[in-house]
Amino acid sequence: MFSIKEVDVNTLKQYIDEGKNVRLLDVRSVAEMAAGIIPNAEKLPLHTLPVRLNEINNDDFCVLYCRSGARSAQGVGFMAAQGFDNVYNLQGGIMAWQRQGMPLVA
Repeated sequence: MFSIKEVDVNTLKQYIDEGKNVRLLDVRSVAEMAAGIIPNAEKLPLHTLPVRLNEINNDDFCVLYCRSGARSAQGVGFMAAQGFDNVYNLQGGIMAWQRQGMPLVA
């Protein structure tokens, strides 16, 4: 079992504001994404992660998120099991992001 590394909304926002190269991966369903995503996030529904893993470099600093953080934690665990070191779950998911008043884009 791999431990799930997490990052909170304020830390993620700080990384983005500082220009840290963060690869945001939205693992929600396409229907959920239609309501808005975090700016600059990539759409990568969780069920497609195993077949799209080759699109992600092990060196990438990745933050996965879903609605509440449960599915993205599964994605982080899967990636860690495949040898990825720099993968983090957004604590509380996009709901926490919105609660902090952070922006979404279409």
